[in-house]
Amino acid sequence: MPFEADLAHALGRTTDSLDPDLSALVGGAVERGRSRRRRRNLGAGAAACAAIAVAGLVIPGVLSAARPGGSDMETVALATPRSAITGTQMSETLKKTFPGGRFSQVTGQSNNPSDPSGGYVANGELVVDDGHGAASVGVSAVRLKLPLGDGDGLSCERARTPARAKGDTCELKKLPSGPALPGGALVMFEETADRHPAGTEPAHRWTVTLTLKKTGAQLQMVQWNSAGPFDGGHTPTPTRPAPPLSEEQAVAALTGAVWSPILGAVA
Repeated sequence: MPFEADLAHALGRTTDSLDPDLSALVGGAVERGRSRRRRRNLGAGAAACAAIAVAGLVIPGVLSAARPGGSDMETVALATPRSAITGTQMSETLKKTFPGGRFSQVTGQSNNPSDPSGGYVANGELVVDDGHGAASVGVSAVRLKLPLGDGDGLSCERARTPARAKGDTCELKKLPSGPALPGGALVMFEETADRHPAGTEPAHRWTVTLTLKKTGAQLQMVQWNSAGPFDGGHTPTPTRPAPPLSEEQAVAALTGAVWSPILGAVA
């Protein structure tokens, strides 16, 4: 089923209600060290730290405000969230995203509305087993400053350094305005293979970044087809062929009733 029809079904809409430019704006990836890669990995949480390092990406200290000295990381332009979001809210909302799943390694981090640029991003993370293999999943929530620019989760650039690895993809689509998405939204899909020793099967990371164009509220979901370990130089081992949620299922979840309170609190 084409993406537009499958997404329309997941969102309970008809394809006619989707933006006619839904399939526009495709390209490469944001180069290493850019802010969206920093935020992407906050969504994956502490469980993914080592694998992220192997992939050549940058994150702060484990879910903290620390910034690596000498990093070429570009600071994310954040606006102050409407209200505080606790780590418990994030982790419990993440659990509700996978009804019937078995959970382990559940953690969460609260944001800090008084210091939106301090690195304290609201996020939850866990390992879920839905009967098809354990997978590490995380979601982060921030509010970007308006007007939106060519930044975190808003653009697939045509080139990146180093060159994109085989199988890595990035695609940007638009969603129309509606009750759940006032002003419409941008949604970016990325798939990245973990950098791994030759001859071993790589774990993959799927990232869905949803940004409301009117408010700058942004949810970012990161799914691995691995439960780790992601520390001490270990190479994460794939536990399943695909992520727990498909692209359209992830969008339907992030735009649905379960995550709407988090979007409201951010924007």
